[in-house]
Amino acid sequence: MAGKRDYYEVLGVSKNATDEELKKAYRKLAKKYHPDANPDNKAEAEAKFKEVNEAYETLSDSQKRRMYDQFGPDGPQGFGGGAGGPFGGQGGYYSYTSSGFDGFGDFGDLGDIFSSFFGGGFGGKNSSRKQNGPRKGADLNVHIDVTFEQAFLGVEKEITITRDDECTNCHGTGAKPGTSPVKCKVCNGTGQVKQVQNTILGQMQTTRTCSECHGTGEVIQEPCEICHGRGKVRKQPKIKIKIPAGIDDGQTVVLRGEGEAGEKGGAKGDLYITVKIKKHSIYTRKGNNVLCEIPITITQATLGAELEIPMVDGSKEKYKIPEGTQTGAKFTIRNKGFKSINSSSIGEFIFTVIVQTPKRLTKEQRDLLVQLAKTMNEQPPVKKRGLFG
Repeated sequence: MAGKRDYYEVLGVSKNATDEELKKAYRKLAKKYHPDANPDNKAEAEAKFKEVNEAYETLSDSQKRRMYDQFGPDGPQGFGGGAGGPFGGQGGYYSYTSSGFDGFGDFGDLGDIFSSFFGGGFGGKNSSRKQNGPRKGADLNVHIDVTFEQAFLGVEKEITITRDDECTNCHGTGAKPGTSPVKCKVCNGTGQVKQVQNTILGQMQTTRTCSECHGTGEVIQEPCEICHGRGKVRKQPKIKIKIPAGIDDGQTVVLRGEGEAGEKGGAKGDLYITVKIKKHSIYTRKGNNVLCEIPITITQATLGAELEIPMVDGSKEKYKIPEGTQTGAKFTIRNKGFKSINSSSIGEFIFTVIVQTPKRLTKEQRDLLVQLAKTMNEQPPVKKRGLFG
């Protein structure tokens, strides 16, 4: 299957485009490719219209845009897991896919843009359907701390979140079991009330949300005793999160369907977990490389030595440094750094040797060093003048 087009290319903007530039480009293309505006070429227009909407839905959300810039339209694939993974959804962890538009039935916030842009011309029917039809639940955002080693190896964690879940007593309807919400008589089930006002320019028609049903188009006459008509109850479930090996500070794991409950049968929102990696006392990270400093003695530096270098995973690697090694010299152990989430590449382990000068010597050690100094006819280093003084 061919890969998706670049979302920035779809909207015809640069990767540094502002929110206003994105919105302007989106409105222009949405109007151009709206199916109702292309009756003679509806199928092709509909496909382009969906592509434009999908691109804007991702890039207009700061969090989704950050993930898209990082992983592209297909999301990170480095941690495996398809549908039916251990935590459900799209493998349940480190998943990011665009939601699409199932038959244009519900555009989410995009429907508001159509209402304001087309003035009810093209989007009028969809606007009322949006308010009365299924609506996806809100996304949730949390932060989680992991150690350097956990980021290196990967880890499974369990967190407790607070969210609205569907009421099991009324199954989300908000009505007492055995009863159902009834159509609002004020707005006739549309969720909107039209008003005509006389102005100096003549009569103007405006539309407002129905105050009786609050835009739902339905009125609950006998509320559920558990959720009191909300259709949702506040809960604190425990969620398992699988942090993939190689994740970097500030990157985000997404759990599909672990956000707030939807309305009127709408899908649940998603849970975004941003990872914060704690500082390590020995190791630091640069890209996928692990960096650290290894202290050595004067004799090891002078004569050369075989060192045991501690790896992040707890193992040790033997590495032979040559004689005459100077402090600050760097050495590399291949393929012992962080794994790349989106490919099979692995970073390097780079260590810098620091020659330590002993502060206290026994008499025997001091006498030996004095004898060594005499044999080497040591003199303090002389700084030579440069060519220009």
